[in-house]
Amino acid sequence: MTEPFSLEIDDATFTGIEAGEGIPVVFLHAGVCDRRMWENQIEAVAAAGFWGIAYDRRGFGDTTSPDEGFSHLEDLEAVLDALDVHAAVFVGCSMGGALAIDFTLANPERTAGLVLVGTSISGARVPSLPPEIMQIANAMEAVEESGDVDAINAVDTHAWLDGPLSESGRVKGEVRVLFQAMNGNILRKSDMTREDKPERAIDHIGEIDTPALLVAGELDFPHIVNRHDDLSEEMENAFAVVIEGTAHLPSLERPDLFNPLLLEFLSMVTGQADPED
Repeated sequence: MTEPFSLEIDDATFTGIEAGEGIPVVFLHAGVCDRRMWENQIEAVAAAGFWGIAYDRRGFGDTTSPDEGFSHLEDLEAVLDALDVHAAVFVGCSMGGALAIDFTLANPERTAGLVLVGTSISGARVPSLPPEIMQIANAMEAVEESGDVDAINAVDTHAWLDGPLSESGRVKGEVRVLFQAMNGNILRKSDMTREDKPERAIDHIGEIDTPALLVAGELDFPHIVNRHDDLSEEMENAFAVVIEGTAHLPSLERPDLFNPLLLEFLSMVTGQADPED
């Protein structure tokens, strides 16, 4: 079971969950989720002898902060320092993956490994999209302009959980309920308007030689799937895996497929075998 924690850092209160002990594995959530997306993985790595950690970034989950100047990178560094974590393996999904990349470029000595899931990256150019994807993108933009939170949540659920070209409602049950709870909470929060944006990581991605596992869902936006192949060629010690039948959040949708990949990677980069093996 995971345990909650809370950290007071300057004027912000960061909430998180943790389990286990040993080599730290820090999970960074997607921009449509919060720390709860990683509960299954935290329990899995804890059972394998690692210390699993996830926290809500500013503007997400239960973390609270005034709308002041901030940097997600500096926040991550401060959270790690508060937890007395010098180095860790970082697992980031989507925007969380971009943060993991930014952290690795700024702190290579603190990064033992990277797992990037449906990752974004600062400075990446979105290519020309095919008509069927443009139709989805235009619908997302139109509903966002409406300000109807429930409608935005429904469209986001289709795009990011089901997959943009999949049937709406493909993913059902507790996973769908959890996604809409996490994303709905984000949509109802006040925007954090004073973020200090990072440098263009895309221009420096070849500098990363940290072992990296790049995971994409087969049903995700095609340019995101393709990005993982491109990054695996530019990053010296990276390899890419596509999980069939999943979209932008394969770890949430199919932990039975994602977790073995994660645990195998952790064993490889740390030399620590799963105690159940």
